[in-house]
Parts: sequence; structure tokens; C-alpha cells
Amino acid sequence: MKTHGGEVYAVFNKKSSTFAVYDGKGGEYVPYQTHLKFIQRDLDKKFIAGLRNWFIDFQIDEDSKNFSLVRELKERRFVDLACKVIHVQEFKGEWMTFLWDGTDTQPSSIPTRLEDERNNPLPLQPELLHLSRDILGTFPALGSVLRVVFDQGTKKHGLHLLHVGKWMKFVNVYCKVNGGLWHGSFTPSTKFRYTHDRDRLVLERQRLYNERLGMRYGRNPYWSFPWTSPITEVDYKDVPFVTLMDVLTYPEVTAKFLCVVRVVALYPWQAKDFCSRGIYRVRLTLEDPTARIHAYLYGEDGNKFFGDQLAIDVLTKKRNALLGVATNDVGKQVEDDARNPPWVQCCLKSYYLDKSDIWGSRQYQIFGTRLVVD
Repeated sequence: MKTHGGEVYAVFNKKSSTFAVYDGKGGEYVPYQTHLKFIQRDLDKKFIAGLRNWFIDFQIDEDSKNFSLVRELKERRFVDLACKVIHVQEFKGEWMTFLWDGTDTQPSSIPTRLEDERNNPLPLQPELLHLSRDILGTFPALGSVLRVVFDQGTKKHGLHLLHVGKWMKFVNVYCKVNGGLWHGSFTPSTKFRYTHDRDRLVLERQRLYNERLGMRYGRNPYWSFPWTSPITEVDYKDVPFVTLMDVLTYPEVTAKFLCVVRVVALYPWQAKDFCSRGIYRVRLTLEDPTARIHAYLYGEDGNKFFGDQLAIDVLTKKRNALLGVATNDVGKQVEDDARNPPWVQCCLKSYYLDKSDIWGSRQYQIFGTRLVVD
């Protein structure tokens, strides 16, 4: 055993050393990885049993203040996290880990121009591969799931340690925002290890989550408190609020929901194009800390939302308020200024575009909602 730079290392001597790696829990004494020259002895079983017993109450003397909650992420910074592994996915040689601690990532400003939604729409998720509803059904419906990839040049030898359902501690995860969505990277300086369910950091996160579940408005985004923007009014009242992950994974269609969301994009983006032959046809991109979805305004629901027979300048003013578009003193859009859409209430319903295709065509529509902007 040697030390270097304040770290302790086990040095392997090719001539005399052998090794075996065992699971930290369980009654089996069969290693899942060994050196070719390794020979197991009866004494090894006693060592493994002792280590497993020691691990139950094992605590490293570390400053818990160094570990951040997911809601405390800062862009382009390295951060230490204590999270549960929710899912691990490989796509075209790139591995992605999905981490969760029960808290909500901060809403980020949207740097794109409104017209970008035509040819370069905002992504609905950071990963290239769309996750199936079966996989999404295993995700918690409350709290953000942070996607983390292995950065180029980062060794992936620790992939076998990323077991779904396990709490782990991650040191030096690099976090940034792309398209308004948070994601992280494992870099060559990143370290991670298991931690048990009774670790103080894990207990703190579980306590915060359980307290939130017990609150009347606990499913509302953390960042929408103390209350949502008054620019929308809803008809579908006296029902519990749900998250967009609740909406995505709800087993039945047709269903109705009451949500608190931000509208981060519209298509078409120009108010003069909201109506075609007198009928509203608009696609909205909605987000909350759990997911992003497309929802549509059509026909009478659009009339209720925007109002009947409105002038283009009035519709533009309403659009700007909904999307968080900065305007100057005369009401003109400030070019190249990042948008920060407000948190608003809206009613959603799910339906099938093609009733014969119950798997791939689930759609969402806004109804019973009015945009109230003076």
C-alpha cells in the first residue's frame, strides 16, 4: 500500500501479487473478477465476511457540506453528488447513467431564438435514444433525473459498479446545460463508490423527499414556490397537481391532468400564424423538472387559451409573456436576450392520434386554460 498526493493506492506487483473482487453484500464467497493466478483459501472467506460486516456501519470521515443536492447544480462546475442510480443505458458506444436524489434541477434560461423552433427545435431529452414508456415507468415521478455520460478519454472500468437502485457517491462530476436541459459528465478526475442506505447523506435526501411527498403542493416544481404566475387560469380545479413524468407514465388514455409547467417553445412562433383558416393550430413545448413534452392547442381550446378574434399585436404580447421574451419600453422584443419563461398552471389531456396504435402515438393537448395578459 502506498500514498501519493494524499490518496492511498494498492500497488499490484506482476511477479507476486494476485487479486479477487467480491460483492460487498450477500452470503456467497465467489469472486466476480479474479487474477489468473489467484487461488482461494478458507481464510479469505473470513476476511470477506469481516469486511461485509464492517461495511454495514462504515462511514468515511468526509465533509458532507461538499456534497450538493441536484437542485444546487451550477453550470460548468464540478460537483460532488450523493444519488441513487435509476437507469444505465448504452447507445452507439456511449454509456449514460441516470441519477436521482429527489430534488429539482434549477430551471435554466433558454438562449435560442423563437424562429429556431422550425429547423432546430428544443430537444425533449438530453439523450439521443428515446426511452420507452416501460423504462420511464421505472423513474421516480417526482424530482429530476440527471443524465451523466462518460466523457471522451474517461475509462469505463467502473461501469459494473453502477447498479440500478443503489445509492452512490460521485466526486468531481462536471455539469452543464444544453438546450435548457441539465446533464453531467464523468471525467478522468471523477470517482464514485457505493454508500449504504443508512449513510447520513442518503438519510437526509430521503427525509427531504418524504417531507415533500407529504406536502399538499409537493408535486409542484420546487422553483415555482411560493406560487405560480397569474398569467394563466384553469377550469380543471380541485384536483391534485401532477408532474409531467406522471403524465408520461400514466397507464390510461384518455386522461386529464393539472400541471405546473414552463412553456419553453412555440411552433409556429409568429402570432400571425397561430390560426390557419380561422382555426388555432399551435404546438407548445412544456417542461417541468421531471420531463419535457409537446402539447397542442387546437380549435376551441385555442380560442379559450388565446381569446377570440385578437389583433396580432395583442397575441404577440401574450406570446411574449408566456415564453418569457424580454421586451423594451415600446413592447418590442430584445434580440439575442435569453428567455426565462414563468411557471404557469395548465390543464392537459392525453389521447391517441391513431386509435389502432396504442403504443407509439400518445399525444397531449391543452384544454380548459386561459392566457390572461393585460
